[in-house]
Amino acid sequence: MSRPARRPPLQVTPASLRTAALRYLQRYTPTTSAFRRVMQRKIRASLEHHGGDAHEHAAWLDELVARLTDAGALDDDRWARSWADELHRRGTPRRAIRAKLRQKGVDGAVIELAIAAIEDALEGEDPDLLAARTYARRRRLGPYRRDAEGRRERRDKDLAAMGRAGFPWGLARRIIDDQDPPDHW
Repeated sequence: MSRPARRPPLQVTPASLRTAALRYLQRYTPTTSAFRRVMQRKIRASLEHHGGDAHEHAAWLDELVARLTDAGALDDDRWARSWADELHRRGTPRRAIRAKLRQKGVDGAVIELAIAAIEDALEGEDPDLLAARTYARRRRLGPYRRDAEGRRERRDKDLAAMGRAGFPWGLARRIIDDQDPPDHW
């Protein structure tokens, strides 16, 4: 059984690019670099099928990104702060948050502002300590295990899990060996 032929991509014009961008932004909240990649794929598909001037299409995209940034539809700072906050609430250490934001194409200065916002919100508490406790509680590691016998048997595996999550050895050992974890944070 053969598949039906794929429909050819639409020819990109400034208006069609704007329409595609707005549809994409209605569905997703991307970083500026992720948005550019998606739109560049559309442009590339159009150019391969219909031909045209790549520089002209790139200029259209640059203008569109500038307009959307000015309008607030693309805001890497807001995106980085909310994503960093979400990652921290899930129990991700600062080092891993930095790496994940960098992987998403966020500028280093914006990453540092997002990390600083987390630190400011905690008013002097150690963000990595809180993240480590959250991670251990969510994964039921160390003092959050239900049975004490299983806790002793799984200590090394719990430490390894904390290390893979990005926590430093000393902090992981402190959390896993904690006898009486706090109930609040």
